[in-house]
Amino acid sequence: MADSKTPPPGAVPPSLARVAFHAVAAGLTPLIPVPFLDDYALRQVREQSVRDQLKEKGLKAPDKAVAVLAGSYDERSLGGRLVSYLKAVALFPVRKVFRKVFFVLWVKDCVDLTSVCLHHGYLLHHALQRGDLDAASLQGDAPRKVQAAIVASCAEMDARPINQALRRLFRSSSVLMAEATRAFLDPKHGGARVPDPKGESAEVKSLTDRLLQEMWEERGYFTALEAHYDKHLKSGLAPTQARAATGT
Repeated sequence: MADSKTPPPGAVPPSLARVAFHAVAAGLTPLIPVPFLDDYALRQVREQSVRDQLKEKGLKAPDKAVAVLAGSYDERSLGGRLVSYLKAVALFPVRKVFRKVFFVLWVKDCVDLTSVCLHHGYLLHHALQRGDLDAASLQGDAPRKVQAAIVASCAEMDARPINQALRRLFRSSSVLMAEATRAFLDPKHGGARVPDPKGESAEVKSLTDRLLQEMWEERGYFTALEAHYDKHLKSGLAPTQARAATGT
């Protein structure tokens, strides 16, 4: 008798493979040992994930719409950003030293970011499958409404089953630091790059494949997540406070 946990061919839509890949890539960004490059890389990965999903549907969105759907649109003043940067500079040495001593904190950061990006990427995929975004609506307020429904849906879900699976995945990877550096640093130009699933290492691909397997085993969870999104988009109510689906 076949293993009931083994998905049949094509059980997980191929289009979700890119969602899973970008979630893994986002989860590796806290390991980048360069100040500010980790935050920059995370923003780039999330925005590239949005662009790739839109491209699969033959859509191209304005940069603002991409940033909104990626959760990276920020209307803070220049002064607010400067204060944030100064705080990051002051705390960076402490954070890095502390994490080197307590590897578990690295794993938690990886899990949290992967979970957020997986939930958001999955629901954006669902929104595009439903036709909630098209060439015309991407120019208007639809991206903000879709993003509000995504955030509200994630806030209602108990993500612990997903996060526990992610924790097992990252704890089993013994080369996380090396993979993060290889994934995000361009050796030819000495700068940052956006990871590409066609050119990544076996370890990153393995993490992606295992995440897809977990998504299959937790398909009931993702079906419930879709239902929450549908409800919130129909109601048109934005969440009172933007909260990520980390469940930790």
